[in-house]
Amino acid sequence: MPFTLNKLKSKLALVGLSLTLGATPALAESSLLNSSYDIARELFASYNELFKEHWQEKNGETLEIRQSHGGSSRQAQAIIQGLRADVVTFNQVTDINILHERGKLLPEDWQQRLPNASSPYYSTMAFLVRKGNPKKIHNWDDLTREEVDLVMPNPKTSGNGRYSYLAALGYAQKTFADDQQAIDSFMKGWLGQVAVFDTGGRGATNSFVERNIGDALLTFESEIQGIIKAFPEQEFEIVVPKISFLAEFPVAVVDRHAERNGNLELARAYLEHLYSKEAQRLLAGFNYRVYDDEISAEFADRFPELQLLGIQEIAGNWDKAMKEHFASGGKLDQLQRR
Repeated sequence: MPFTLNKLKSKLALVGLSLTLGATPALAESSLLNSSYDIARELFASYNELFKEHWQEKNGETLEIRQSHGGSSRQAQAIIQGLRADVVTFNQVTDINILHERGKLLPEDWQQRLPNASSPYYSTMAFLVRKGNPKKIHNWDDLTREEVDLVMPNPKTSGNGRYSYLAALGYAQKTFADDQQAIDSFMKGWLGQVAVFDTGGRGATNSFVERNIGDALLTFESEIQGIIKAFPEQEFEIVVPKISFLAEFPVAVVDRHAERNGNLELARAYLEHLYSKEAQRLLAGFNYRVYDDEISAEFADRFPELQLLGIQEIAGNWDKAMKEHFASGGKLDQLQRR
């Protein structure tokens, strides 16, 4: 299970862009590199073992799988600059789109190659609060109070952070309808309560859990449930707001690199297997929501029902969101000006 190998604190030190090579099996006949988002280390450490067994049973071939982790936008930039990843398992569509737009490393229609727009699992944004929820945080509007300090990843460097921003924006839009002034006031107040903007999700977790900063950590529901299990002595609590953002986790083969590495068939199989029953069950065990109805029913008690807003409802599409909100001089920068 996630976060139960030794203490999570040893993993929380692994902040920022890192390449985990591991020990090469003596008889490994093939090697695959997966570039992934910051907080997916434990998830893919387990999935890699599952897939290696599957691959050996199917092809009689031993396999080495290496991992590169960091904020997904930083990972995408590293690939454009030469990191020869065979596959990407990111947490935002735009970080894969950029591999086509800037590097022509995969085709424009990459989302059409796997089910659910190439997103085998999903999550949403939630709040981790301290024992007893002393600040009485229950919804997005509670995060704007002056006495509440927030910790979250930076939307400029992290898909995780952008999801929190868009979830808060979706709540404001539902609350204030067409009153743009009220929406902007809410967002400005919310951003003003952020005590720490970390570069990635795992850095934000470290700031909240290890450095004891803030009253609420904003991150994926899946990350929060894992933290609670890893630190039972701290009696953290999870708050899942009734309105939040649909956080999809897109995956893709980096065609140019996979072909160059001689791994195209292997890379495709690695991602396709994420849709298998055993992989969907593993994903749900790591507190991700999955599309398989049978597996979802098995884990229904972990996931409260809520209204998940997609990017189309909040910002039109990802290209528009990136230009209007997260580009230099965009809405995020404007709202943070004092």
